[in-house]
Order: sequence, then structure tokens, then C-alpha cells
Amino acid sequence: MAFRNAAILIVAAAATGCALATGVQQNTEAIAASSATIGTNTQAVRDSTAGTAALVPALQGVERLRGPMESVAALDPTLRAVAGLNEPMTRVAALDGSMRSLAELRDPMTRLGGIGQSLDAAAALGGPMTRVADMRTSLDAVAGLQGSLDMVAGLEPQLAAVASLQPAMQQLGGLRAPMERVAALEAPMTRLADLGALFARPLLLAAIALFGLLAWGVVTFIAVRLAIASAARAAAPAPARAGAAV
Repeated sequence: MAFRNAAILIVAAAATGCALATGVQQNTEAIAASSATIGTNTQAVRDSTAGTAALVPALQGVERLRGPMESVAALDPTLRAVAGLNEPMTRVAALDGSMRSLAELRDPMTRLGGIGQSLDAAAALGGPMTRVADMRTSLDAVAGLQGSLDMVAGLEPQLAAVASLQPAMQQLGGLRAPMERVAALEAPMTRLADLGALFARPLLLAAIALFGLLAWGVVTFIAVRLAIASAARAAAPAPARAGAAV
């Protein structure tokens, strides 16, 4: 019985020793794995440290950008306002074709800029041009004379012939004073012309002469008759005056 108990104790001790050895070996393997992990982490830390050391100049450069970045941060309202221009800028972008067409006008616009003085002079004509614009009615009326002007243009040969009379017209202009004196004789010449008309009609002239003689005879007869009557009235009271005296 005691032997049995001893055997059981021995077997239990052996089992416990085996289990302990297995646990120790597992612990040793875990420690080895942990050591390897620690070594790997140490290497990673060294690599990170080396990388961080390499980033020191870059970080210093970033530190130097602190002032500009603060200035950019101060532009936040402006940048927000620019961001609010998204829709207008989109519409401007839609004008790409038109802007390209406008860009093709660079040479003409350059030449146009070269005539700046001429444009200034044209701008100075604003007042006269306004007055000309106010004359639109008159200009339309003149435009309506196109047919008449065409007919006048057709008279070019005749006008040229008239222009060739310039020396004669100058000589005629030299006769202005005599012509004025002749013009002053208009009334006498008119009366003379009337007499000329009478001489051109002898029957009328004879009738007028006969009528004049008849009128002269009637007037003479009346005058003689009145003279005789006056003499008779004057001679009638003479005998009566003579008897009264006796």
C-alpha cells in the first residue's frame, strides 16, 4: 500500500516536472519572440528617428512659413468671397469661344489703338455731328432732290458753255452803272412804249385825234356861246340907264 502510494507520488511528480518543463520552454519561446519583437520595434524606432531627423530641415522650412501662412489665413474672408464667385466664373468659362474670338481681334485692336489721335479728333466733332444729326429733316429733303440734281448734272455741257461766257459776263458787269441809269428811265420808256403802241395802230391814233378835235370844237363852241351870252347881258341895261339920266 505504501509502495503504491509512493509510485503514485512519483508518477505525479514526473508529470508535474514534465508540465513544468513544457511551461518553461513555452515561456522561453515567448520571451524569445518578445525579444525579437522588441528588436524589430527598436529598429523601427531607429528608422523613425532617422526619418524625423531628415525631416528637421523641412520642419524648419515649415516654421519659416508661419508668417506667410498666417497672412494667408488672414485672407480667409477674401478667399471665401472668391469662392462665392464660382457661378460667375463658371459663366465666364462658358464664354471661352467668345473670348478666343475676341483674342483674335488683337491685331485690329492694336491698329485701332494706333489711330487714337484720329479718334480723339473725331470725338471732338461731337457737337458738329449732333447739329448735323439735327438737320436730318433738311438732309432728307435734299435727298428727295436727287432727281432734280440728276437733271442738273445732265446740264453739265450747258453749264460749261455758260462758264465759258465769264469774260462776256465780266464785261457786262462793267456796264452796271449805265444799266442802272437806263433802269431809272423805266417810267419814261413805259410811256414811250405806250405811244409806240399807238403809232403801231394808225386807225386808233386817227380815232383819238378825231375825238380830240371833236372835244376841242365842243369846248370852243360852248366857250363862244358863253361869251356871247355874257356880252348880251352886259349890253341890255345900257338904254335903261340912259333914260334915267334924261
